[in-house]
Amino acid sequence: MEEEQKEPAAPPIIDQLKEYAETQIKLAKYEAIEKGSKMLGGFVVDFIVSVCFVLTFLFVSLAIAFALSSLLNSYWAGFGCMAAIYLIIALIMMNRKDKLKPKLTDMFIKNFFK
Repeated sequence: MEEEQKEPAAPPIIDQLKEYAETQIKLAKYEAIEKGSKMLGGFVVDFIVSVCFVLTFLFVSLAIAFALSSLLNSYWAGFGCMAAIYLIIALIMMNRKDKLKPKLTDMFIKNFFK
């Protein structure tokens, strides 16, 4: 007589649950690593872009100050005009802070959960 080949029995439910839990833990780790990597990469890129913008802003400000200085024939007057411009911008920003803060908060939250 031919021997009947028995198919291996399915592992008990507890073993299956253990495997499922281990798989879920691995998946959570990989997802955390992926999100962390994306956040770190985004932070580095945003930091470099921000530094470039700040340097550009600084040099453009200096160029405008020197241009105003040559027009007014006085360094202190040119740089004083630039300081006054920044003071006006700061005052405008202070007055509109309540309108800008929620928009910036929403932008940061959306960026965080990308």
